[in-house]
Amino acid sequence: GPAPSEMYAGLQELGVANGEDLKETLTNCTEPLKAIEQFQTENGVLLPSLQYALPFLDLHGTPRLEFHQSVFDELREKLLERVSAIALEGKVEERYKKLEDLLEKSFSLVKMPSIQPVVMCVMKHLPKVPEKKLKLVMADKDLYKACAVEVKRQIWQDNQALFGDEVSPLLKQYILEKENILFSNDISFLQNFFSPSPKTRRQGEVVQKLTQMIGKNVKLYDMVLQFLRTLFLRTRNVHYCTLRAELLMSLHDLEISEICTVDPCHKFTWCLDACIREKFVDNKRARELQGFLDGVKKGQEQVLGDLSMILCDPFAINTLALSTIRHLQDLVGQDTLPRESPDLLLLLRMLSLGQGAWDMIDSQVFKEPKMEAELITRFLPLLMSFVVDDHTFTVDQKLPSEEKGPIPYPSTIPEAFTKFLQENRIACEIGLYYILHITKQRNKNAFLRLLPALVETFSDLAFSDIFLHLLTGNLTLLGDEFALEEFCTSLFDGFFLTACSRKENVHRHVLRLLLHLHHKVAPAKLESLQKALEPTKQSGEAVKELYNQLTEKLELRKPSPAEVTETPSMELPLPTVPTPASR
Repeated sequence: GPAPSEMYAGLQELGVANGEDLKETLTNCTEPLKAIEQFQTENGVLLPSLQYALPFLDLHGTPRLEFHQSVFDELREKLLERVSAIALEGKVEERYKKLEDLLEKSFSLVKMPSIQPVVMCVMKHLPKVPEKKLKLVMADKDLYKACAVEVKRQIWQDNQALFGDEVSPLLKQYILEKENILFSNDISFLQNFFSPSPKTRRQGEVVQKLTQMIGKNVKLYDMVLQFLRTLFLRTRNVHYCTLRAELLMSLHDLEISEICTVDPCHKFTWCLDACIREKFVDNKRARELQGFLDGVKKGQEQVLGDLSMILCDPFAINTLALSTIRHLQDLVGQDTLPRESPDLLLLLRMLSLGQGAWDMIDSQVFKEPKMEAELITRFLPLLMSFVVDDHTFTVDQKLPSEEKGPIPYPSTIPEAFTKFLQENRIACEIGLYYILHITKQRNKNAFLRLLPALVETFSDLAFSDIFLHLLTGNLTLLGDEFALEEFCTSLFDGFFLTACSRKENVHRHVLRLLLHLHHKVAPAKLESLQKALEPTKQSGEAVKELYNQLTEKLELRKPSPAEVTETPSMELPLPTVPTPASR
């Protein structure tokens, strides 16, 4: 148990005798038994009826300690109930006055394990614990740990460094969780990084813990946002932007108006959240979002920094990009140009605000990035021409072919397309989503045509984790193509392997894909891939681990040498049947 000094901590200041006093009395007396009896009388429970009951308990062998302990526990329960009741009754000033008096009387006993819960309970119900007491709690690790979160909030709001120490491990955990999903060994086009609904994501452990820590405290909320901005600037990691939006929406779910009404992004984020849930920006919500952007007043431009961070959330970008691709397809059907579609222009405006978040927060220049005219007049019509090429090819395939030979699928890419993907961030983002779109449609021809454009893209976006996570998922739909040498050469040698040696994450994604599809890949190709993907001394643990898993799987597929050599000679000549490729 606790050291004696701790068990009685603070009793002396209150003029209550403790074990030390008894020891002193017994050391300096002639008749110990009498002294003990006197000590018991002076310090026992002062109820006349107990005078006769205690000897009766003694007869039953119940130790006095046990009796006093149970009386004490009862009283403590009653006291805790009473404190919680005081916190709710009477006029505000009066009830807090009562609690403050109680704290004054009991605080010296805060180190006594048996009394501590009562002191903590009093503090928990005080909206403002006296500064001096907070300082004492803060200076003592164990007391700080034992505090209710309501008291900790009062400590944190004036101690950013201490609050930072509490929040930091949660933020690390959050980023790790995101990366684990992106690199997960389960590859599927049905379930991916973007599958969970916003509401489900907000139930995550980190978001819930942060929400709990912040409570209704605007100052703490602002501190967390400041941490997120700083980390986003330092690392460029976009998952911090997701957390920014999730935190606000988690407080929104709990209807914490104290915070939601003072965050200027609240309504915008709420509307965008509904779009993310549908994975589409419909016309009504588009108008609403546009209203918020157009409504940013002179002198309040700083809010653009926050809005850009909300729009930089990968879940927002995903929604905007998917909506853009859908709009382009509709425009092809309506024979309309991109510049004639206000909805499409708004999507681009939000994409460019999101993609410009880092620069805006870094430079502290709060104005919307300029939209390049070429994006709208040249790049998007190019994408639309690819959609048209697909339609034409499909229709041609269906026409009777007596009078003409088969029409080949266009195999060259306009140079402008490649250049746009290299030089324009928004064009690159939309181009990558178009490639994901055709892969999902199992459009092998279009995929192989555009793939070479991905080797060099704006800030290597085609080798980013989110894109590769989605691409590997969609490629499972083209599984049967992996048996073809030509397809594998284009995909692996022409794309993945160009970056494997300089980018560890690409190495990981290729291994993930092969772990999933190795049984579909032509054996000769698989062997050369196994050589090409062997980890180097510089490779991290994750790559080595994946490579070992792949090697094990391939070992299991090889027939054992015994089976190969000792085929018993058959009496009857059998017709040779090609054996199906072993899975």
